[in-house]
Amino acid sequence: MERLNSGEHVNSAYDSNLDEPPVYDEHRTVRPSVVSAFGHDTLDRLPNIDFYRNAGSVSGHRAVRPSLQELHDVFQKNGAISVPDTVEDGEKDDEEDLESAVPTDKGSVKFGWIRGVLIRCMLNIWGVMLFIRLSWIFGQAGWGLGIIVILLSCVVTTITGLSMSAICTNGVVRGGGAYYLISRSLGPEFGGSIGLIFAFANAVAVSMYVVGFSETVVELLKENAAIMVDELNDIRIIGCITVVLLLAISVAGMEWEAKAQILLLIILLVAIVNVFVGTFIPATPEKKSQGIFDYNSKIFMENFTPDFREGESFFSVFAIFFPAATGILAGANISGDLRDPQAAIPKGTLLAILITAFTYLGVALAVSACVVRDATGNLTDIITSSIPCNGTSIVACELGYDFSSCAETKCPYGLLNNNQMMTFVSGFGPLIIAGTFSATLSSALASLVSAPKVFQALCKDNIYTILHFFAKGYGKNNEPIRGYVLTFFISVAFILVGNLNTIAPIISNFFLASYALINFSCFHASYAKSPGWRPAYKYYNMWLSLMGALLCCVVMFVINWWAAILTYVIEILLYIYVLVKKPDVNWGSSTQAVTFVSAVSNALSLSGVEDHVKNFRPQILALTGSARARPALLDLAHSFSKNYGLCLTCEVFVGPRSEALEELNAGMEKNQLWLRKTKRKAFYAAVACDSFREGTESLLQASGLGRMKPNTLMVGFQRNWRIAGAESVQSYVGILHDAFDFEYGTVLLRMNEGLDVSHIVEAEEDMLKAAKEQQDNEMMQNGGKSRGLFRKSRKSSQQVLATRVSVCGPPPQQVAKMNERLSEASSQFRKKQPKGTIDVWWLFDDGGLALLLPYILTTRKKWKDCSLRIFIAGQPGRTEQDKQEMKSLLQKFRIKCTDINVIDDIHVQPSPNSLKKLEEMIEPFCLHEGSKDTAQAEAMRKEHPWKITDEELSSFEEKTNLQIRLNELLQENSKSANLIIVSMPIARKESVSDYLYMAWLDILTKDLPPTLLIRGNHKSVLTFYS
Repeated sequence: MERLNSGEHVNSAYDSNLDEPPVYDEHRTVRPSVVSAFGHDTLDRLPNIDFYRNAGSVSGHRAVRPSLQELHDVFQKNGAISVPDTVEDGEKDDEEDLESAVPTDKGSVKFGWIRGVLIRCMLNIWGVMLFIRLSWIFGQAGWGLGIIVILLSCVVTTITGLSMSAICTNGVVRGGGAYYLISRSLGPEFGGSIGLIFAFANAVAVSMYVVGFSETVVELLKENAAIMVDELNDIRIIGCITVVLLLAISVAGMEWEAKAQILLLIILLVAIVNVFVGTFIPATPEKKSQGIFDYNSKIFMENFTPDFREGESFFSVFAIFFPAATGILAGANISGDLRDPQAAIPKGTLLAILITAFTYLGVALAVSACVVRDATGNLTDIITSSIPCNGTSIVACELGYDFSSCAETKCPYGLLNNNQMMTFVSGFGPLIIAGTFSATLSSALASLVSAPKVFQALCKDNIYTILHFFAKGYGKNNEPIRGYVLTFFISVAFILVGNLNTIAPIISNFFLASYALINFSCFHASYAKSPGWRPAYKYYNMWLSLMGALLCCVVMFVINWWAAILTYVIEILLYIYVLVKKPDVNWGSSTQAVTFVSAVSNALSLSGVEDHVKNFRPQILALTGSARARPALLDLAHSFSKNYGLCLTCEVFVGPRSEALEELNAGMEKNQLWLRKTKRKAFYAAVACDSFREGTESLLQASGLGRMKPNTLMVGFQRNWRIAGAESVQSYVGILHDAFDFEYGTVLLRMNEGLDVSHIVEAEEDMLKAAKEQQDNEMMQNGGKSRGLFRKSRKSSQQVLATRVSVCGPPPQQVAKMNERLSEASSQFRKKQPKGTIDVWWLFDDGGLALLLPYILTTRKKWKDCSLRIFIAGQPGRTEQDKQEMKSLLQKFRIKCTDINVIDDIHVQPSPNSLKKLEEMIEPFCLHEGSKDTAQAEAMRKEHPWKITDEELSSFEEKTNLQIRLNELLQENSKSANLIIVSMPIARKESVSDYLYMAWLDILTKDLPPTLLIRGNHKSVLTFYS
């Protein structure tokens, strides 16, 4: 049990020969805070943030507080103790360390909440819609429904902003934006699926904004008769050139990108002010001919009602507008480049939503109050005579202009007909064009930065191993250059579509899916009520977040049902992929918290329900030692419980607790991890006790929770009982007695080759460790370059098998062969069983466990080719009757078998040869007191109370002969079975000695295929009632 501390850092100031407080060397005075606080140095540390960092920080070292054992054991004699100030977290590429990196500002550009979030979000929201689509939206929907369009978008984004604020203030936020928030909240399955979709949506958004910019440029070319090819192809050409220029700015670094954003913001603000100024400038005759007048209540009221044309509807108009609101994540997407993401993201995002909402409403209402829906642009359409006004342009008619021809042919001006109406309304047209350029380019630039940043964070987590190539960053800001190139190609592909109205609904669905999961993350984390959910931002509500998530899902279908279905299908497929791959990450997600809450709730509700025989299932407590020590026992136990019952693989550490605890604690996680990796649905449990029987007794009494308690003990047969010593045999048999006392069903497995492969496992681990050390030495000699893992130093499997306990020298060849047979036998229950039989010798009615367990085996995939054969004891002369009765019983139990055999000669005396084998087996343990006088015999009993007396042999002669005879019958009838199941004999306490009972079990199962001795607790586990 003891572990060596060689090579470890030890507290050299501790003198193990003295029982006084240690005197610390000068290097311990590096903690002046401890000395000043307590007046003396101590191993205890003051609370410090470095103790709470995750393992694997980029520095390679992590501050560690002393363990409880280090503080508890430090003054014990003969015990040097290791108390390092820092701990190595192993070799780990810092580029992959997204979760636990220590923040550093050295040489990198970090932004505050205004430059990093507010300006970025405002620029992204004031996108292509503001100058070239907003007038068209209000022309179609009217300002009544137009306000609803904007407010509905703001409701979705505001709820999402509140949810995002709660999530991002619940801990340190790294780079990755929405992907980081969702993955750390809901886990890698949700995060991995939405991360790809969200990064792709941002890449597509670049094309949408660039197409908007290109449309404006093409309009200018059209006015000046400078079209290069045609309108659509010109949009594509200009779009591709623009993306190349934006890519150059992005690749130059975040600092250049931020400076460009400031310049674009100034231009944009001037352009917005220019719109309002233009509405107050008296309209010229030219403007009036284009449908632009001074503020007029009649125009305002005419534009109140909707006038949907060309197949448009409220929802199609909403689908066109909603991408303008998707800019709320622009700040969160560069969370890794913010000085304080927890403070910056909530403040900047919510303020940006508020400012931009009022801007959109103000601009839209101002334009709706002075621009009509249709206008010809002809100065000659002035009404000179008193013609009565009717039709669609009544207000324009009353103001002296006849636009009635627009009812028959489409006019070039007005809210519904010209995307450049903002330019005509403004005080200085070129400023609006500059503002359009600014709005579209700033949004495109923000999306072009966001997509690679989010994608890089996803790739760093290595959820999709094929994408890990894109995780690498360059420069002081760790710029994702490879991601930029990928985003460029995606953007160009969608720019070639060239139609803004086609792109917008697709983006809407992708972003809405992201918003839905952000809202659901907040709801889920709140619902789990985990103590770790402590967001600093308190102005959120879990039910509001849930409503926001549902609203996003509904809006997805309303906008475009087929795109919504496609989004869901892609997300589900990605979710299933990540779920199957099971990435090796643990972020403490709310999914884990809810699973735990559900498990506790179900366990509590189950405890209020009385057990029923129909719901009985074997819940196995298997004494395997470590999880890898007895694979055959574990595999068979797992076959009984599978995914439908409890299976505990248990280990007892024998010895002084101080020595056993270290190994016990170290093995807990290691063994459970091995069970999970090998897909054994089982739990590992361990106890430390002074004796094996005491430890097992603790497990039998305390294992489980509520109704989820083990009801069946499963052990291996003690093959070495004849040489193990009286104490060991008494402990083993005592465990069986304890199981019966606690009313456990008991299952005992015997295999001729044995069960324990722990010595092979230890040898393999030693050799792998040696191989790793050799590889590390080779890497050091080669200047850090690996020659391939274990290429030169991996030992052959034969060398591992040739090891018994030590690897110091080559063991005999027969040991290697024996270990090879043991390894092969130990894995036989992991494989699919060949066609054959499971022979069930149901000799005593134990409640049905001896019949239920083999039936359960036949329902498993590995055992489906094995059929049941039932053997029962019968009276001579009524074999057929006994067979029919058993057949009827099995039919009522609905258990199929291929054959029922009635054994009517069990009572026959065993052969002399078999009797002789038993006599030889028990000879060393017999007292032979019969030939002595009474006093001498009594003295012998007191000296050797564990030995088998002549009186005992005589009293239990018939039962002893029965075990011998059963072995003869088993040899005769079941020698070729895949598995034999026999009713276990019971030894009455204080009547049958331990050695005689072991002899019964040994002789009964000797020289047979794998054999299970089963004894239920004599409570029914089978029923024929419905």
